[in-house]
Amino acid sequence: MKKIAHKFMKQLLILSFLFTITACVQDTGQGVSNNIHTIKGETMGTYYQVRYAGEEVEGLQSHVDSLLRVLDFELSTYNPKSVISRFNQNIDFNEIAKSQPTAHFIKNFTLAREIYEKTSGFFDPSVMPLVNYWGFGYDPEAAIQSVDSSAVDSLLQWVGFNKIIVGTMPDYWSIGKQFPSTQIDFSAIAKGYGVDEVAHLLEANQINNYLVDIGGEVVGKGYKSADNPWHIGIAVPLEEAAIADYMTAIPVENTAIATSGNYRNFHEIGGVKYSHTINPFTGFPERSRLLSASIKAADCATADAFATACMVAGLDKAFEMINNIPYLEGFFIYSDEKGVLQTKSTSGFPQSIPQNQ
Repeated sequence: MKKIAHKFMKQLLILSFLFTITACVQDTGQGVSNNIHTIKGETMGTYYQVRYAGEEVEGLQSHVDSLLRVLDFELSTYNPKSVISRFNQNIDFNEIAKSQPTAHFIKNFTLAREIYEKTSGFFDPSVMPLVNYWGFGYDPEAAIQSVDSSAVDSLLQWVGFNKIIVGTMPDYWSIGKQFPSTQIDFSAIAKGYGVDEVAHLLEANQINNYLVDIGGEVVGKGYKSADNPWHIGIAVPLEEAAIADYMTAIPVENTAIATSGNYRNFHEIGGVKYSHTINPFTGFPERSRLLSASIKAADCATADAFATACMVAGLDKAFEMINNIPYLEGFFIYSDEKGVLQTKSTSGFPQSIPQNQ
């Protein structure tokens, strides 16, 4: 066993369907052995799983768990002492930075602001007050029993990532708010970011053939066996579908893929089902014929955020947006006018493979 390098600790909706490992009796020429190792656990309110080929790395799970705890302490709205929670509580950011690390928070904030601008606001982490109102946030007791449009309108005035002010000085970085009631939530980017950070940890320890999965957001690199890259299955986006039902399977070759959908996480209020994807322009959960969006990108944080933006934008706007950004590809599952599932993808999205491969 190799021992893990201690110096590296900086930091559901795509279904990870991992195909049966094919036997390989010798080195593949790709530097890949037939030994597949798995570690798994829980993080960010969901599961994580890491699979890698080659020599087993001693102590890997404990270091992955430590890394994920570091991320949680900066990015979790469920932890009242995290960086993001203290910012939402209106504690001055400079005071926060004096008492705990903020590097991961800053990276998430910076990327979130960039994607907010590129999506024309369809991705907006400042929907946190509305997420709580609809019962999908850190305060489940605040979930409503009946819909009040005036209450939604009153919360909308605090929403808008442009209401958060960024200040840069020669020796520090800081942020503030125009309104104390503005709050942010990185749940639509943090899982993807966590995938990226775990992948960096693996590579720092000379693991170059792996699949990292946090709650269905994935990064794959290299091969699991001879000429056989890692694969994932994209779930059937229907609430009655079994967890193991998937629409198609695709290879994940040195790329990241994240999926967002509205078919499992929802509340029923007054006989009406409301999904967890909140439209930052209306304040209401988004309802459209687009059922899931899978986005391919070089990093999982970017894929994660754009997948959420697509669900807010709807099929036509989402397809146009992804098709016009050269470093992104998309696969969309939607319901046609007869209620039949259909798919649409950009030209560079990985092609599906036979399910019995």
